[in-house]
Amino acid sequence: MVQAQLQALGVDPAMILEPAGRNTAPAAALAALVVSQTQSKDSLLLVLPSDHVVQDAARFLEALRAGLPAAAAGALVTFGIVPDRPETGYGYIRGAVGEGARAVEEFVEKPDLATAGEYVASGRYFWNSGMFLFTAGRYLEELRQQAPDIFDACERAIAKARHEGLVVHPDRETFLGCRAESIDYAIMEGTSRGMVVPMRAGWSDVGTWGALLDATARDAGANAITGDVVAIDCRDSLIRAESRLVAVVGLDGCIVVETKDAVLVAPKNRSQDVKAVVDHLAAQKRPETVHGREVFRPWGSYDSLESRPGFQVKRLAVLPGAVLSLQLHNRRAEHWVVVSGRARITRNDEVFELSRNEHAFIPLGARHRIENPGDELLQIIEVQIGDYLGEDDIVRLEDKYGRQGRTD
Repeated sequence: MVQAQLQALGVDPAMILEPAGRNTAPAAALAALVVSQTQSKDSLLLVLPSDHVVQDAARFLEALRAGLPAAAAGALVTFGIVPDRPETGYGYIRGAVGEGARAVEEFVEKPDLATAGEYVASGRYFWNSGMFLFTAGRYLEELRQQAPDIFDACERAIAKARHEGLVVHPDRETFLGCRAESIDYAIMEGTSRGMVVPMRAGWSDVGTWGALLDATARDAGANAITGDVVAIDCRDSLIRAESRLVAVVGLDGCIVVETKDAVLVAPKNRSQDVKAVVDHLAAQKRPETVHGREVFRPWGSYDSLESRPGFQVKRLAVLPGAVLSLQLHNRRAEHWVVVSGRARITRNDEVFELSRNEHAFIPLGARHRIENPGDELLQIIEVQIGDYLGEDDIVRLEDKYGRQGRTD
């Protein structure tokens, strides 16, 4: 999904695909290792969480420029958000007195409200943004000293990585053996080279739906509305429709989020409690906590439109130039109809192409593959028929993404 969005913007950067999430310290280590090998150990890395909002780009760039000299000289620079209120949901950084980049004196865990008020009043404490600037070589050296097990695991994962053009696949088994740790805990709290640059850039980590409401443009009723929504006599509410009409009446300070998978309704001041819903679903072993209706794969995505005993209907979206694995199924047959784009189909020893409104039948047990040879998105409606339709009924024979023998 990220690759498709970047290509739509005309950007084709190197991408490193983690086999599993291991928090920020290993992720930054993979990037630093690749950059050290392909560019230079002196190359600067700017580490930014993808789910943050920065509303003032000019001030953001100003803060980055203030941190550049220190980072180039070997400091590990982080960016502290100048607080505008006591906040118990963030960690804090105490910086030395000074201007621009200054030494980090202490990292502080999330405080209670009274302590947070004291921090804000002192002018010495900043919210921990989780954004960093350092050279690849300095980060790796610090990691080698403070968390050698993470360094070794990441180094071995990159040494055994598989490369597909600009896409790097670290070795799966090696990386899965790496422990999860944040940059803060692995490096920053123990280093003598930490520096912090204060930042005032309209920052939010958008950690809750309420935070998203605060960071979104609003209408005359102070509502943030997205999608096919009819809102009557509502104010100060976030209402988001992704797949159908949502009608709301008389809401004040509420969150309503509709997706293809579920609907959330909550007061704005309880939006952090969505975690309790997730915990409840996980305790019931509900599948919604593991995957959504639309599932993303290296080649694109599939959306499960309908599933009943004996049959299932999916919409496949195959990216330009992408190809599914050569595979077979032991318990289902498939019917494919091309609705947009052009498909190259492998069926046993046959290879043929299909265009819009053309179809193919894949018998049970037949070796098959879909490829998108065109430059536009290929969309196929797939009807599966069989006594078992689970994703583990996939026998992968060949796969350009290294997933032979796996069902993910």
